[in-house]
Amino acid sequence: MLIAALSALLAAVPAARAADQWLPVRETSLELQAGSPLDFSAFLPNADITSDRRLVAGANGRLAFAATPEKPERMLCASLAWSPASGGFPDHRTADRYALQLATHGYNMARLHFVDASLMFSREKDFDYDPETLDRVHYLLAALKRNGIYWIIDGLSSPRGAYGGFEDRWDAGGNLKLALYLDDEAFRHWTRMQETILGRVNPYTGVAPIRDDALALVILANENGIEFDGVVHDRPGKAPYDPALAKPFNDWLAKRYGSTEALAKLWPDLGTEESVEARSIALPSDRYADSARLRDLQAFFVETERASAVQMSDVLRRLGYRGLISTYNNWPTIQTALSRRDLEAVTMNTYHDWVSGYAPGSTTTQTSSIADAENYIRMIAAARWLGKPFVVSEYDHLFWNRYRYEAGLAMPAYAALQGWDALCRHGHGPIVLAYGEPFAHKRAMFPYAIALDPVARAGETLAALLYRRGDVATADVTIPFAVRGEQDLSDDMQAREPEHLTDLGLVGRIGLEDANRPSATVTVTQPRQQDTGEVLEQLRGRGALAAGNRSDLDAGIYESSTGEILLNRFSGQLRVSTAATEAAAFSSLREPVDLGVMRVESADGDGLVALSALGAHASLARSKRLLLIFATDAQNTNMTFRDSEEKVIEDFGQLPVRIRKGYVDLSFARDAASWQLSPIGLDGAVEAPVAKGKGPARFRLGNDAPSGPTTYFLLELD
Repeated sequence: MLIAALSALLAAVPAARAADQWLPVRETSLELQAGSPLDFSAFLPNADITSDRRLVAGANGRLAFAATPEKPERMLCASLAWSPASGGFPDHRTADRYALQLATHGYNMARLHFVDASLMFSREKDFDYDPETLDRVHYLLAALKRNGIYWIIDGLSSPRGAYGGFEDRWDAGGNLKLALYLDDEAFRHWTRMQETILGRVNPYTGVAPIRDDALALVILANENGIEFDGVVHDRPGKAPYDPALAKPFNDWLAKRYGSTEALAKLWPDLGTEESVEARSIALPSDRYADSARLRDLQAFFVETERASAVQMSDVLRRLGYRGLISTYNNWPTIQTALSRRDLEAVTMNTYHDWVSGYAPGSTTTQTSSIADAENYIRMIAAARWLGKPFVVSEYDHLFWNRYRYEAGLAMPAYAALQGWDALCRHGHGPIVLAYGEPFAHKRAMFPYAIALDPVARAGETLAALLYRRGDVATADVTIPFAVRGEQDLSDDMQAREPEHLTDLGLVGRIGLEDANRPSATVTVTQPRQQDTGEVLEQLRGRGALAAGNRSDLDAGIYESSTGEILLNRFSGQLRVSTAATEAAAFSSLREPVDLGVMRVESADGDGLVALSALGAHASLARSKRLLLIFATDAQNTNMTFRDSEEKVIEDFGQLPVRIRKGYVDLSFARDAASWQLSPIGLDGAVEAPVAKGKGPARFRLGNDAPSGPTTYFLLELD
């Protein structure tokens, strides 16, 4: 017992770096004041939401306002995935402050997630919504609308739906998502949810949410693909596929093949006891063992899911909904791509270094997203259907991965390059009004809780500029991936677009397209036998890609067709150079990085550094006020791990958050009569200057400011 206890004590090692390298955050309030350099509302204003400004699928399938369908609009989305553990929906006064702060930070859209679970928390009877929570939801929607913030709402988030008597509403315990395909009662339950949640008149707007111009998108059910639902419910010793699928699958096989004899010609593993006529065909016993049986099951899923999406969409239309509808918003497989083919909009969730929970023993890989060439971004790029709005309904590079500073540059830059329409970094709200709220998930930083993380917040600040303001341009090259239909399915249930071909998404726009209606001269054809380098050479040969484009697959270098983004996976660097923002994320810095106006001379470690001109039509070459962002890493106080590599959590610790001390040496190719550098607190307050000079600016930027550690600085040039 003594040896075991000693081993456990030694296993819970503290953060590996020295204590003096971690700087406790001093701010408590995080509310931005009007006029702060972090107040983007002056140049990213949110106008009133009216019928003319209702969001629609405009020209080329891009999100646009109804009155100007030819002009694409980019939506920076605030993910409001609240639960009682994170404080739940705010009271009226707090909702007003919160909505205003979202607009101040540059958000113009919000996704409300697990509303159903919040309404039914601790309720014993079906559809017995908590009246106070319902009132708070309604008031928040109205507050968001008053601040020009559109809504995305799930028709179903919790697998418990509106059934009473359950306390595991945020877990995977229920089966309503699968039952929606198979059970008329389950579909009636879902329908009543839409009638009583979205169809109920909001007293603070005077109209039901489903008929409100602010409701831009309904996701019929979150992450509700049949295969994914089965993976979620996988347990040791349990059959991979729910027995409830057996009858409809057998009926489908009987309709398609007609006889056991016909099926046996295509299924070499058909058992002697299995019969189409007797409806006794077994479901696959292993979802990861390729087989013709799995191929037909995929085809059955596609037909079932497409029919279900139509049926559920019809419910919303009958209730008066005019906005966009989507579903099947994860799992980027060939099968699910076919299920999404006829949707009005495509939504996808994606994560780098996914974390399963908050319990001791939860793990992260501590890997860089740049090292795998942003695979989590590329895989959803290849799930997009060109010509339809595309919304990233969830993404994150999760805490406590030490490279998560990469997400603040990579995702908004490549989302802009791809011409995606909305970007939602998942969390229990993207901001908090103050540190120290008395809720379990606010006592420290946790995965999926980006608001307390200075690194994630720095990334969201940069996203408002790179993505929503439009600092990064959409690619002028599109490379469609041709899709024929069911014949593209294979015996592999988990088959995706080949990873080497999705590398093309780092150069130009990619997405799926009907093989019978090609829109480009260079296309990734079926079957997927092309070499990525071959496609790039075709683009160069046709003049679509500049001859000087630096992409070199063998060297791990990918340059966007616009010339604004350069990724080097082997050196661990991502660079962005535009007229209004220059930035670099780096895991190593062996030599200076010249971005144009800003040059990163050296650094004492890895991190993200960005320079952005402030204003609506700002230019790094001319603007007098420039925002500097410098993000390293952050951890909680007394955060401990079971290993020296900090992959396995023992205890998340508590506030205050601590920022890893670091510096970068910077120089700027702009002459100035005078310049000064001032830290900006995490609350947006500008502190006293820490450096001044004349002529071209050159200084060491350290995050250990006299007023406390920060990720923001104001560079003023005269």
